[in-house]
Amino acid sequence: MTHAVDADALRERWQHLCRTLAVAETCDTTWQLLRDAYTEPHRAYHNLTHIAECLAQLDRVVGVIIPPEHGTSIELALWFHDVVYDTHRHDNEEASAALAEMHLTRAGLPANLIAQVTHLILATKHSATPPAGDAAWGVDIDLAILGVDAVRFDEYEKQIREEYHWVPEPDFRKGRASVLRMFLERDAIYVTPAFQERFEKAARQNLQRSLDALAG
Repeated sequence: MTHAVDADALRERWQHLCRTLAVAETCDTTWQLLRDAYTEPHRAYHNLTHIAECLAQLDRVVGVIIPPEHGTSIELALWFHDVVYDTHRHDNEEASAALAEMHLTRAGLPANLIAQVTHLILATKHSATPPAGDAAWGVDIDLAILGVDAVRFDEYEKQIREEYHWVPEPDFRKGRASVLRMFLERDAIYVTPAFQERFEKAARQNLQRSLDALAG
């Protein structure tokens, strides 16, 4: 199960990233944007806890498999990838990428870094095309929730239902089953060997169990 997220620790981590990037002057303003977005009342899953879980997964591979300089762009993308999240719209990733571009440009970050961050955010749309390079790490980190222990996965599924509370039950079951089936039908859910080894088997078990429940 999830534990209460430490917002102060996340703020300190964001501040550290800002210092690393030498953009301390815009740090607090952007933190307020992130905090306010990820604590919106309609978010049961796509909240600060999700960001904390993603960052924890990133920490397992940066400096071990991913070079630290690549980890910076991936971390920025993770911070912003769900900053816009509304279950009534279908362009959340595009809107999140645009917001990231605006704030990172205002902070004075290099254009090539900003372009990479927006590319990584858009990859979290989880299209059928497997991502490559750093985008593969970002996508696998975002999908790590599918391969966690059964208790946390079941909690996650309930949180997703809460976020789509306005959808009638039959419609939700049909739509959710379609999403989960899409992942199961892939040759591999995860792109990187490290995440395949750690999460693939459990993810397939979790997804099948959820599909069975949705069909019940």
